[in-house]
Amino acid sequence: MQIGEVASRTELSLRTIRHYEETGLVVPSARSQGGFRLYTETDVARLMVVRRMKPLGFTLDEMRDLLAATDRLDGDDARLSAGEREELLERVRAFERAARQRVADLRTQLARAEEFAATLADRLTGASAPQG
Repeated sequence: MQIGEVASRTELSLRTIRHYEETGLVVPSARSQGGFRLYTETDVARLMVVRRMKPLGFTLDEMRDLLAATDRLDGDDARLSAGEREELLERVRAFERAARQRVADLRTQLARAEEFAATLADRLTGASAPQG
């Protein structure tokens, strides 16, 4: 599929997708005869991983590291030893733990923001009541 369809499916801008290509996170699987980027379902899945990591504050290097680990685990590399496989799985587990912690941190921030908004609403309600 072309970049426009990928952008629509992933809800990422064309500019963002091109940026991820420039940084090596997601490289189109092919190019058309006219030079247009062509993406596969696997490419879209990679973009979705990146899209989900971004709001959690993961860096591009961390995204690259996770994608490299999952690529190796998903690959058909028969030379992957049991030790290497376990090391890769541990890297993915570390990302899972980090993601869960970041989600918990965001929930705390959201609760504080909601409390603040409620405090302001209460103040405004009290300020607009007739003084008497």
